[in-house]
This record gives sequence, structure tokens and C-alpha cells, in this order.
Amino acid sequence: MADNSVLTSTEITSLADSSILDSKVTEMSKENLCMASTSNVDEEMLQVETRLILVQDAGKQEELVTAVKEIKVPCVKMDSMEEFGGLDSPEFENVFVVTDFQNSVFDDLRKTDCRIVGPPVILNCAQNGEPLPFSCRPLYCTSMLNLVLCFTGFRKKEELVNLVTLVHHMGGVIRKECNSKVTHLVANCTQGEKFRVAVSLGTPIMKPEWIYKAWERRNEQCFCAAVDDFRNEFKVPPFQDCILSFLGFSDEEKNSMEEMTEMQGGSWLPVGDERCTHLIVEENTVKELPFEPSKKLFVVKQEWFWGSIQMDARAGETMYLYEKTNTPELKKSVSLLSLSTPNSNRKRRRLRETLAQLSRETDLSPFPPRKRPSAEHSLSIGSLLDISNTPESSIHYGETPKSCSKSSRSSTPVPPKQSARWQVAKELYQTESNYVNILATIIQLFQVPLEEEGQRGGPILAPEEIKTIFGSIPDIFDVHMKIKDDLEDLIVNWDESKSIGDIFLKYSKDLVKTYPPFVNFFEMSKETIIKCEKQKPRFHAFLKINQAKPECGRQSLVELLIRPVQRLPSVALLLNDLKKHTADENPDKSTLEKAIGSLKEVMTHINEDKRKTEAQKQIFDVVYEVDGCPANLLSSHRSLVQRVETVSLGEHPCDRGEQVTLFLFNDCLEIARKRHKVIGTFRSPHDRTRPPASLKHIHLMPLSQIKKVLDIRETEDCHNAFALLVRPPTEQANVLLSFQMTSEELPKENWLKMLCRHVANTICKADAENLMYVADPESFEVNTKDMDSTLSRASRAIKKTSKKVTRAFSFSKTPKRALRMALSSSHSSEGRSPPSSGKLAVSRLSSTSSLAGIPSPSLVSLPSFFERRSHTLSRSTTHLI
Repeated sequence: MADNSVLTSTEITSLADSSILDSKVTEMSKENLCMASTSNVDEEMLQVETRLILVQDAGKQEELVTAVKEIKVPCVKMDSMEEFGGLDSPEFENVFVVTDFQNSVFDDLRKTDCRIVGPPVILNCAQNGEPLPFSCRPLYCTSMLNLVLCFTGFRKKEELVNLVTLVHHMGGVIRKECNSKVTHLVANCTQGEKFRVAVSLGTPIMKPEWIYKAWERRNEQCFCAAVDDFRNEFKVPPFQDCILSFLGFSDEEKNSMEEMTEMQGGSWLPVGDERCTHLIVEENTVKELPFEPSKKLFVVKQEWFWGSIQMDARAGETMYLYEKTNTPELKKSVSLLSLSTPNSNRKRRRLRETLAQLSRETDLSPFPPRKRPSAEHSLSIGSLLDISNTPESSIHYGETPKSCSKSSRSSTPVPPKQSARWQVAKELYQTESNYVNILATIIQLFQVPLEEEGQRGGPILAPEEIKTIFGSIPDIFDVHMKIKDDLEDLIVNWDESKSIGDIFLKYSKDLVKTYPPFVNFFEMSKETIIKCEKQKPRFHAFLKINQAKPECGRQSLVELLIRPVQRLPSVALLLNDLKKHTADENPDKSTLEKAIGSLKEVMTHINEDKRKTEAQKQIFDVVYEVDGCPANLLSSHRSLVQRVETVSLGEHPCDRGEQVTLFLFNDCLEIARKRHKVIGTFRSPHDRTRPPASLKHIHLMPLSQIKKVLDIRETEDCHNAFALLVRPPTEQANVLLSFQMTSEELPKENWLKMLCRHVANTICKADAENLMYVADPESFEVNTKDMDSTLSRASRAIKKTSKKVTRAFSFSKTPKRALRMALSSSHSSEGRSPPSSGKLAVSRLSSTSSLAGIPSPSLVSLPSFFERRSHTLSRSTTHLI
């Protein structure tokens, strides 16, 4: 630890604000330089060279000595202070390298105002090729270089002096006042003027442990105390030293907020406990407090709670104080908002006249949009964000929406009796205007703040997460702004011959470009919001704050983002309704039909694109689930048709009793078995953790290799079984693969018909029924008896153990291709060889075969199984092919 000796008052002052001392040193250097330049203009300046002096243990470190040689600076060693006087020379500026900033030698050198550095400074300079940094104080390392710190809340002078000394040893600077130049505030409490200034400026507020832990890592090269991963561990949590209680919330929300309080460094107690420092009130449900709060208790709205979490610091309470509805201040503000007429009856009469005038204007003009009577008191889903007359709904970030600015304009007088076509057109415009306002709210309240740079507490979400959530929302907004403007101009200058269909035909290509990327990945956007809300408290608080604003109509972000998914079908219905009220001789009749057709094409394109996207996602899921799955499974024309869980009934494609999963694609069949040992989890590039692969790849079989599909009849010893007669292209014999279906969701008959249909499509045959053959289990030696018995499971375990032992003790693993060649050569030479030697050769080959008999992840080894049963299968399969 650093030196804790008592310092003089001058030293303490300089420690409190080291910037003062730095400025004085700079001024003295300038004065000396100026004096030297004026007095010795004609004299040659004495050249002073920097020299390193390795003190005691520093001279014994080989790494440090090597670094000094790389810096190319003169160097000497010093073992004790007795040698100090002999090293003083006007030709050299001595820099002492000390490994321990606590021993007596360091204290003596510091008292003589010598330049002192630690070994990490020399090592970093040698590594980066930089000159030695100049410091008027002892500098052990540079882990806090360029950091400006300020302290608040420390009552013990010894602790403050110790912390300031450590900061100086690590290259940091101390300032007395907290301002914009301060990079970090080290706080021992969450109150005071400096704390409030740091919160308002977004300055990180740190615990004292941050400095101590950084000093413990002082010998690590390239370590920086300001790195986010290290710094975030020691940030002062928002609710440190706070004891909260919650009033007016539901049980579920209250439990969630209590858990959040503990996560953010605070604690909670029941309402009314005298130890509480804050009472969080749900202002929409609580009309009056159940008790008279003390002066020390902060009674705040819930926005204070979520705002503190969002900016990762305790917000000021004065802006969020809760006030009763019957307080004199509120009554006074309400009275100021009332009409200026002294008579209350006159006020009510004038109010009724104003409302009547507004209703008459609404009947005669399309601006502002007409609302239902209930919309004056509540906001339903259908009328969400009908805020065209509110300043918050300005679309171009502060500009007045056109729907408001043009409300008083009436270029063409509207007929007293409005046609049904005009009514539907007006409804189309109103819904389009509301939809544009929804998109503007999503962008202004959610996307833009999340993308802002310099957020307090750092970015709330990563750029990849923001892109996943919002996708092409800005592009959709731009297209519909143009549609809305065209509709608005058409409604204002209304004429029955005006074409509404041309507007949507004009932007049909833009709709095709913008909608599929968003609609297809909406589920991913929804999952990302849910995941980030659970894992990131600041994002959860951000949503709570913004979703409570009137612009959102108390709708969540997910509920707002689903509007683009619903918009195009809604427009198609309105255009259909508009076509019904359009006369046959009106040229817009045919144009509307084309517009409806173009919208249907857009929705068909979206559905087709979505189907392809989901199909590709299913294939990727198979690739991640099956360990060793071939890369050529991924193809743009391939789609997953069905997944079937089975049990192997033969020795191939794996041992009898093994759990096998069949993935039927439109042109191939992936065969995989259950893994015996599951590996660790997989982490994708976007930090999405996937479950471990539960299956092991066996073979990827083209459907063209399946010659027959055998439906095994149901007997007492055989249930739910089927078989595939396969001929691999490299073999001349047929292979029989038999399975038992274990899943009850899909009937065997439906599965076999589905398989035959896709096999027939692959080989371009129309008669899929001829590929299926019903057979008796005895003909192919297929049975499902005792598959789940203890003896059967024990037998499978013994086989697995035997294969592991065989694999472990096999010193020469003969390749199976060479083994088959040897076997074929032995058969060809069997007639010429003596009987005894032939038996010996067969016995040797069989032993080698047993050593090499390891299950292969392909079907190349399956013909050996067929050869062993050739006499039995030849009689059964001759009439099948």
C-alpha cells in the first residue's frame, strides 16, 4: 500500500487539487526557460542527459534490465542511500526506478524531490517505443494516466490522503471542484452538490474500492483502470444508501421492483416503516397517502425509480416529488387554467358553445379527424395514438404535422351531403395518419434515444440489438409519410373522379422492399426485446419510462411494433370497401382493383419470403442440433418436411435399440442418433447462447437411393415398425434399414405416405403408391420385442463398452476399404489355397474385422450387414425391385 505518513498543510492542499501544483510547475519551468534565454543568449547551453538508476531490487530484475537497454538510456545501479551523493552530477538528470513505494529508500528519495518511477513505467516505454513520461511526483505505473478524479463524502483525512496518493502514483490528476473536466467522481455517499453535478453531467461515479483494486493490479502491463469491464464492477449503484417502499402497485409489479431495488444496491421495507428513505408512489392509482410522511422521507413518483436505473445513478428527487390531488398548489394551478369569466355559469355556457363549434367543424371538414364519443375519456386499441393535435406528435422532430397545420384550410368546399366514397376515403386517410404517428412515436421515443451517443452510463443496447429490434421501421415510415401526404392532398382537394388507387400503385414497389425484412423477422425482434428487458435493467427502466408517456397510449413497444404487421391487410380491406362505393363508370374502379391486386402481391411476397426464411431457420436449427452435420445440407432450394423420432431395429445404421432421429427434407433424409455424451454450449457471434448438440450425424441420404418403403404389419412382437430398402451408388447390393416409430403425434401411415410422395417427386415418378410395400415382420427378421427390457439395455451397454475397449487397444486400425479388398481377395484365392491355410486366413481376417468394427458415420459399411443376411433377404426382396 502507499505511504501513509502525515503530510504538511501545503502538501495536503496540493493533493486536494493537484492541477494547481501542475500549473505552478509549468509556470516555473517557463520562467526559468525565459531567464536562461535572456541571460545566456551567447553562451552554449549545458546538455543534460536522462539517466536511470535502478534502486536495490530493481537492478536484479532481468526483464527490467533488458527493457532499459531497449530504451537506450544510461543506467546505473544503487543498493543504498549511502551511494546517493556520488551519483549526483550536473550532466545527468537522474530518474530512480524503485520497486517498492513503501520502504525507507523511497521515503528518502521523495523528500529530496527526486524523480521516481516504478518498473511498469519502464516496461511500457520499452514495449511501446515511447520516451519516459515526465512527472513531478512519484509515478509507479500509468494505469490512471489522463484520468481526472474528484472526491466527495470522505470524513477521514487519512483515508482521503491515502486514496489521493495512490491516484498520483498511477498517473491520475485530482481536482477539488467537480466540473466537465472531471472524468470520474469517487464518492463515499450519494448526497451532496458534487454528486448532483456528476449525475447531471453523466460523469461515472465510483466507489473507493476502484482505486484500491487498480493499485493491486499496478504491475500488469497495458492495464487501464478506465476500461469498462473493470470500471463497471465498482460503480456506485443508483440506490446505494437508499431504503425504498412501494405504494399503489400490483403484487407482481411490486415484487419485480423490489428485486430490481436489491439488484441496484438498495433495500426495501414495508410502507410506513420509519427507516425508509424513499416512498415510491403509483400516481395513477394513489389519490391520498395513508399516513403523514416525515420531513426526511422522499415521496416520489415511480418515474424517479425507473429514471435512476436508466441513467445508472440516483436521480434528483426534487423533479419527481409526489403531490396530492387536493393540495392548494394544484387547486391554484387548476383555477389558473379555467376561463377568465367570473361567473361559473357563464364559463360552462361558453365551454358548451366551444365544444359545439368544434363538433360542427368536424362535421364539415376532414380536419381534425372525428373521434368516437368514448374517445374523449379513454384510449382504445383502435384509436391508439390519435394525437394529431398534440405537440408531442410532431413527426419531423419538432415540426408541426401537416394534419394539424392544414386543418383550417379548405381549398374546395365540401358538399353538405357527403358521399359514401368520400367517407371511406376520409377513414383511409385518418387511419393512415394515425399509423404514421405510431411509426413516428416508435422512432422518436425509442429508436433515436437508444442510438444517441454519449448516453449516461454508457449505451443501453448494443447496435446489433437495436438493428434487430427496429429493422426497417424508418424505411416504412418514409414510404407511408409520402402516402399520407398524397392522401391528404386528395382529401383536401376532393373530387369524385380523383384516383386513390394510383397512390398505392405508385408506392407498391417501395412496399415490397420495406415490409418483408421487418415482417419476417418480427418474432426475432420480439424475442430480442423480451430477452434484453430481462437481462438489462437499464433497458427495462427505459421502456417503463417511455411506455408511460401519453404518446404511447399505455402500449408496450412490442404492441406498437406489431402495427406494421397488421397495416397492409387493413389497407386492403379499406380499398375493397372503397371499390364497392365507386361507380362503374368511375375510372378509379379499375385502378382500385389493380391497387388491391398489387397489395395482395405484396402480402403474398411477404408470406412467401417469410416461409422461406422460416424454412432456412429450421435447417439451421437442424445443423446446430446435429453434431457433425454436413455443410452441404444448407441449400436455398431445400426445406424441412418432417422430423420423426425412431429406434433402430437392426445393426445399421447404428446398434439395435439406439434412438435415431430422421429429418425428412424435400430431397434428402438426414439420419442422426442420440449423443452418448453432450458437449458444452455453443455461443454465436452475436452472443446468443445455443443449447449443446444432442444428436450425432450418421448419414445424409439422397431420397433417390430409397428403392422401396416397407410398411411392416402389426403383430404381437412387432409394433409401429417400418423399413427402407436402400441402394447406395457405390454398392451393388441392397441395404435394409429398419426402425420403430416412438412418437405418437404422427401416425405411421401418414409418415410413410409423406416419405413416398417426396421420394417419387425426387425421382420424377407420378405413382408414389407403388413405392410402398406391405410386408410381414418374419420375412425381414424385424421385431420390436423386448426393446425396453432391462436385459436389452444391458446388452447395448455391454456392446458400447466393448467397442470403446476395442478402439482403445487397437494399435493398427485397418481401413474398411482395405479390409473389404482383403476379404474379396481371400474369396478369390480360396479355391487355390489349402483348406487349412484358408481357414487360418479367414480367422485372421475375422479378428482384424472385430478390431476395426467401429460404427461408421456413413452407410458405406452397410453392405456387410446385407451380405451376412443375403440368403434371407434375397428371397424377400427379389420381387420388390
